[in-house]
Amino acid sequence: MDHFEYRDGVLHAEDLPLTAIAEAVGTPVYVYSRATLERHARVFREALSILPRVHIAFAIKANPNLAVLRVMKREGLGADVVSGGEMARALAAGMPAQDIVFSGVGKQHHEMIAGLEAGIGQFNLESEEEGIELAALAAQRGLTAHCALRVNPDVDARTHAKISTGKAENKFGVPIDRACEIYSRLAALPGMDMRGVAVHIGSQLSELEPFEEAFGKVGALVAELRANGQTVTHVDLGGGLGVPYKAGEVFPTPQAYAEMVARVTKDWDVTLMFEPGRVICGNAGVLLTKVVRVKRSSNQVPFVIVDAAMNDLARPAMYGAWHDFDAVKPTGEKMTAHIVGPICETGDTFAMDRQIDAIQTGDLAVFRTAGAYGATMASSYNSRGFVAEVMVDGDKWAVVADRILPEAITAAERVPDFLD
Repeated sequence: MDHFEYRDGVLHAEDLPLTAIAEAVGTPVYVYSRATLERHARVFREALSILPRVHIAFAIKANPNLAVLRVMKREGLGADVVSGGEMARALAAGMPAQDIVFSGVGKQHHEMIAGLEAGIGQFNLESEEEGIELAALAAQRGLTAHCALRVNPDVDARTHAKISTGKAENKFGVPIDRACEIYSRLAALPGMDMRGVAVHIGSQLSELEPFEEAFGKVGALVAELRANGQTVTHVDLGGGLGVPYKAGEVFPTPQAYAEMVARVTKDWDVTLMFEPGRVICGNAGVLLTKVVRVKRSSNQVPFVIVDAAMNDLARPAMYGAWHDFDAVKPTGEKMTAHIVGPICETGDTFAMDRQIDAIQTGDLAVFRTAGAYGATMASSYNSRGFVAEVMVDGDKWAVVADRILPEAITAAERVPDFLD
């Protein structure tokens, strides 16, 4: 559930009508519900309480806003980061360094050094080469890098190809059939503390079977590593649990996921680590937009042109993703329309032939389930500014990310003297 609902015919975020935010801040604007974020974090954490030892790190790439991260910190979650910038955000939000897990296939030296010097809890190594570099950097500084080796189990996550990460052809992790030898070599390096393995097969999974298949392979690897004399105290099972984007869709619950994990891992005797992102923040946010105009041509489906665009919400253009589109003040009437943005690209299309609330120029509407992979993927394409972000808490609200205007972006650019 979420805390976006209609009251007296107007869509509210918690106790605040979205019309009030549009009037004060303008559109487009992302609106997050604190209550929804807190609820989802607690539901996930409570579901995993059936497991003996657990570490939960919020996947910052899903939504890196500092206010969102502060909510996660207050709920006891650490951070899963994939860049030095994300690590800095986690620390700025007050998340303890030891609760930060640094993932990602392309960690650079300066990022590794920053992680070492901050004292983060774990690096998830994506290759033997990365491990060798990290161990050398740690040894040079008299430090120890606490690491897990990410394995690629060659499991089809049955999700969109661009967010599937566990197949052999994907760039992530080391082949699981080579993991034991790589782990052993890395464990022998000065500056290196190999304490476990990691796996993440993709995002927006709608079934538990791919998870169970991958986790079964990881369990066999843990047994093999221990048989070869290696220490394994932590296993990172990643994230990936999906959320419904269409009304009526049903996805596995965190409780069902936890029960599966408990069954598969009952004999592992490790701390299990998880990196939820979308499942916590996905439907905790909406993108509030205004209709610029309705373009009608004879005998054709009309185009509803909104002031949000693919630079504000990239998922439909990138993945063909669905977001429910609802009027803020619906009349009860319906229409069929193409929903598009103002960007000069045919790809700037949110929906085609969609039945929606009847809507006209100047009306407000929302793209639902936009709290994950929304503002974080925004750009300034077509010299548009960056979208603002707001958090609601009951009947209170605050701008948690300013709208960055095109002129501010232009001001950061320079024309060199040789072009005068």
